[in-house]
Amino acid sequence: MARASSQDVIMLGKRRRKRLERIVAAASAPQHLVLRAKIVLAAWRREPNAKIARDLRICVDTVRRWRARFRRAGMPGLRDRPRSGRPPVYGIEDQLRIVATVTQAPPQIDAQWTHRGLAEQLAEPVGISASQIGRILASCDVKPHRVRGWLNRPADPAFHTKAQAVCRLYLQPPAADTVLFSVDEKTAMQARSRKRATRPVRPGRVERREFEYVRHGTVSLMAAMNVTTGTIHPKIIQRNDSDTFIEFLTELATTVEPDKKIHLILDNGSSHTSRKTRKWLREHPRFTVTSTPCHASWLNMIEIFFSILARRLLRRGDFTSRDNLTEKITNFITTYNRTAKPFRWTYDAKLLRAA
Repeated sequence: MARASSQDVIMLGKRRRKRLERIVAAASAPQHLVLRAKIVLAAWRREPNAKIARDLRICVDTVRRWRARFRRAGMPGLRDRPRSGRPPVYGIEDQLRIVATVTQAPPQIDAQWTHRGLAEQLAEPVGISASQIGRILASCDVKPHRVRGWLNRPADPAFHTKAQAVCRLYLQPPAADTVLFSVDEKTAMQARSRKRATRPVRPGRVERREFEYVRHGTVSLMAAMNVTTGTIHPKIIQRNDSDTFIEFLTELATTVEPDKKIHLILDNGSSHTSRKTRKWLREHPRFTVTSTPCHASWLNMIEIFFSILARRLLRRGDFTSRDNLTEKITNFITTYNRTAKPFRWTYDAKLLRAA
């Protein structure tokens, strides 16, 4: 059995060997690249060319070619060499015109550019097919069919100062003579029922739920979480305005011992910051407030509970009326409060600094 000459011996360091092994193991790696990586690894194990060719079911000349290419050029040697191919039909000016149209000119009818729409728009100056436009955009990494939500929040120099004030309350709650509440509203919860009965889950079959539903209106909830105990004080509301919020705070005060103060964590909702609410808070010094920064609802701890409510009740619930939804929300919170525990907050809102 012929063995490789000393000139074709493959030497691999640990890093390069791991790169080749990752290529072989990757399900998304091109098969021609996987084959070449297998040839190099087998050559590194000092296997003869004939055995490598037999194991991989390829020609011996193929083994010689790729182990020699790798020995001369390393990892880049496993890639295909540039080929002349057919010259491009559309030059750089046509490509720039396509990219400029996508990035600067909105479509006249559609909400977004499509390959077909671009082909029709550029039919006269370019005369290019929709598929070719798709290839050009892909080569430029331009994706007009995709969109990502983005918040253009004005720069607030006091953002981290405000955020740290809120986090400090979570990490170091006030003294025993003060009760800390996180307060917010969850509005427009839809009471919907399915037109036909849901088929329950069975072995080998998931639950089947009717696609069509009937709307019965919406329900809004105002709630305060005791940060220390984790319990929830709820109130189903008809309107989310200053009068309703003041009424809620009055009810909340009755649940706390008269000799204790109440500290509220609030967002910047209109009912929380209105002139009437601010006046009422000034007249009731028992209440103090720490506001979250604008567009930072994730700093309000009660949002965690609202997420639990949505996952466990609202998302797959079936509600025959507004009263039925109200009853189920109330029962859920009552049951939740029996075993409620405080959330463990770890974020401190401090700026990360490079070492």
